[in-house]
Amino acid sequence: MSTDESLTRAEQLLTRVEAARAELEQLSVGEGGSPERAIELLGELSELAKAVEEELEKAQRAAGGDA
Repeated sequence: MSTDESLTRAEQLLTRVEAARAELEQLSVGEGGSPERAIELLGELSELAKAVEEELEKAQRAAGGDA
């Protein structure tokens, strides 16, 4: 996978992170928010963060260094 592909994938994942974060924020300010959904969102955020980190590491390797 090229550097550009990895960075594009990381950007897509970050968009998903932002959507999940916004939904979590809505749950926190709304009446009767679902604790189960909040827990699901936190799990999704954790998985997405790991995936973003992996893509950035791939991009760094594809760019040829540890800079």
